[in-house]
Amino acid sequence: MTTSAIKWWQKAVVYQIYPRSFQDSNGDGIGDLKGIQERLSYVSKLGADVIWLNPIYQSPNKDNGYDISDYQAINPEFGTMQDFDDLLAAAHARDIKIVMDLVVNHSSDQHKWFIESRSSKDNDKRDFYIWRNPVDGHEPNNWSSFFSGSAWKFDEKSGQYYLHLFVEGQPDLNWKNDELRDQVYQMMNWWVDKGIDGFRMDVISMISKPDGLPDAPLPAGNTYANPVSLTANGPHVHEYLREMRQKVLNNADLMTVGETSGVDIEHAQKYAGIDGSELNMVFQFEHMGLDDNPNPALGKWDNQPVSLVKLKDNLSKWQTELEGNSWNSLYWDNHDQPRIVSRFGNDSAEYREVSAKMLATLLHFMQGTPYIFQGEELGMTNAYNLGWDDFDDIEIINGRKFIVDKEKLVDNDTMLDYVHYKGRDNARTPMQWTAGKNAGFTDGTPWLKLNDNFETINVTAALADDNSVFYHYQKLIQLRHDLDLITTGHYELIDPADDQVYTYKRIGDDQELLIINNFTDQDLERDYPVPADAQLLISNYQDDLGLKLRPYEAKAYLYNR
Repeated sequence: MTTSAIKWWQKAVVYQIYPRSFQDSNGDGIGDLKGIQERLSYVSKLGADVIWLNPIYQSPNKDNGYDISDYQAINPEFGTMQDFDDLLAAAHARDIKIVMDLVVNHSSDQHKWFIESRSSKDNDKRDFYIWRNPVDGHEPNNWSSFFSGSAWKFDEKSGQYYLHLFVEGQPDLNWKNDELRDQVYQMMNWWVDKGIDGFRMDVISMISKPDGLPDAPLPAGNTYANPVSLTANGPHVHEYLREMRQKVLNNADLMTVGETSGVDIEHAQKYAGIDGSELNMVFQFEHMGLDDNPNPALGKWDNQPVSLVKLKDNLSKWQTELEGNSWNSLYWDNHDQPRIVSRFGNDSAEYREVSAKMLATLLHFMQGTPYIFQGEELGMTNAYNLGWDDFDDIEIINGRKFIVDKEKLVDNDTMLDYVHYKGRDNARTPMQWTAGKNAGFTDGTPWLKLNDNFETINVTAALADDNSVFYHYQKLIQLRHDLDLITTGHYELIDPADDQVYTYKRIGDDQELLIINNFTDQDLERDYPVPADAQLLISNYQDDLGLKLRPYEAKAYLYNR
């Protein structure tokens, strides 16, 4: 890639906001749009170019807003459409773009389309969703919901089942229906006309279901089968996205990123090809599954550390194989993942800050568009103080019912350990602004219990400390803006078999970057050929000991070739 060919979204850094947990402005304990607007100066200070908003639409909140009952209305918990318009204008005034979450694999069962669809078999919206007759008195196939149990819900009135890959209140839309697709595109264009700057597309790889809806491979001892191998990257998904490109995405200079469960390199190159026929980039999940349980029945639930060699191999594969033909998205944290410093780093008092900076350094020098989830730039940790009565996430609640109560795969205490390590509520605890009441998030009762370390880990403390995790992220963002080599350079992994240190290069025509990251709490020594005239761009220690690496030390050198 040449410098002249760089697109704005390739140099951008995205800050993800989970509105419910960011800032409450009216004391009801729930974050809202006015609260986000109040904190735009903070996002601006960090240096982020784009805000990705998790869903703010009308919703009964069976899956925290990912079950949408009206795509063109704001959830009153978050405010009004005028509040959104004000936020959009205020963000644009600060040169911050707004990307909306697009959730069109499914809707809420309270959406008007589904209310009509389930009213009768001959309703003209019946085919907006996926309905099937029972097979031998049972579900149409053996697919499980991603939130445990069957992916089919029986409707007594019509005698048919409808498909819901997620909770039963999230019926899957039938993208084979031409009218349904046209309605989706009209809705998207309505938001584009408002002036938004792009879409993050929820589970977009699953909108095309396999013909015939066949059974999925069933693990031994399981009642239902994970259908991701069949529902991801379906037969018409690229056709639908090319159509979306023509009917919506070409209407403005938008940023688009698809959440693509089950994606591989081959499909990623189609979703995010440089020809621009579909999306700009995708979220892939392979690196997020490296620490899954070896028992398929337990899925993601485990608490074992990731293998650095496997992590290096995976991230390097995506860096190398997408280069020149498609674009990476770079992320550690999001609303569906635990806090990265507690997962791949070390969240002890001694090493939390240096390991958080190390992980940031590793990611932000790679090729792709980086995403920062709220609080990641503070080194916020998993919330070990949350107990079973505190959790809100449907995945955690249903997972416990299925794994502990029904299948008895592990005991209650082991499952709690797994949840503290991998549960989604770790990321959803309220943003920690101050050491005061409710961490400055709300004057009321927070919708989700606060992490009890907010008195020491918070924005006020971070901004007062020149050596904080926040300022490390700020510097990384500025380096990406200033140094085209981070965007255009070729990636080269150094010493793939090293299970303690992750080192790689970014290579340009005239310059190189060398990025070194110690993943251990040990003092190490490595003999990397660093030229004498190399410039130390950034480090998470105050001095440079050259070949000696301190615990979780990270540093990046720039030098001429």
